[in-house]
Amino acid sequence: MLYGHVSELELEVEDCELEQRERDTSSGFSRATTIVSLHGDGETGRGEDVTYDNDAHEALDGSAGDFPVTGDYTLDEFSAQVSEIDLFHGTEPNQSIFRNYRQWAFESAALDLALKQSNTNLADCLGRTYDPVRFVMSTRLEDPPTGDVVLDWLDRNPELEFKLDPTSDWTTEVVERLSATDAVRTLDLKGQYHGTTVDQPADPALYERIIEGFPEALIEDPELNEETRPLFEGEEARVTWDYPIRGVETVENLPWEPDWLNIKPSRFGSVQSLFDTVDYCREHDIQMFWGGRLY
Repeated sequence: MLYGHVSELELEVEDCELEQRERDTSSGFSRATTIVSLHGDGETGRGEDVTYDNDAHEALDGSAGDFPVTGDYTLDEFSAQVSEIDLFHGTEPNQSIFRNYRQWAFESAALDLALKQSNTNLADCLGRTYDPVRFVMSTRLEDPPTGDVVLDWLDRNPELEFKLDPTSDWTTEVVERLSATDAVRTLDLKGQYHGTTVDQPADPALYERIIEGFPEALIEDPELNEETRPLFEGEEARVTWDYPIRGVETVENLPWEPDWLNIKPSRFGSVQSLFDTVDYCREHDIQMFWGGRLY
């Protein structure tokens, strides 16, 4: 099992540093994150807290000394230590998944540090090799949507492929225009998001346009109800899930056994949960891709 290859890695943490970063996004909001840096034995391991709440990052600023993480550990011991710390200073985050995001920032920094202090890398540690990565471009259409942004990118680089986020104002004409490019690989329906800036409520008419208009593309995170579930009869093999996936149990609780999953490490919180889920996917022939962010 993958986790067994890293759980006993040793690390020495002498200091913890937090650095807030912020930038505007193409989705129309300002995105803040916090870089967690763990220092020890002349090395630095880094992770990133991707919590979608700028106020939570402001509250974290300058509080590195509040977290008792210095010391000598195995990676598994460090994980146990962090899991006992209230990383939100006694406040309740706006979404429960934010706790996973913040824990992942510390655990991934610890893994990075442990690998460096052991003078190795993740591939060697797992007995794997680094292979070329196929990237697609994740973007949203303009408002109102026309598809021009995709065609403009393809004019610059005809080999680009895309992951797009359909909305209810995508007309049949827009779908046909995008489909004709043969460059759209994934369509994220955002149906599993609730109370966020990217929510897209279940829309049977939109779902039908997407299913029929992109017969070869993966379709991500639909919201299934009495109206939308029948639309996916026979299409289950190209439905992929992202937001709900936080560990093996969440995969087992999906409405059907998937062929594809979007694995975002930060959603899992711990290195063990991530690696156990990767093991599960490999054992069940579930294909994985990492999309939207690589942390």
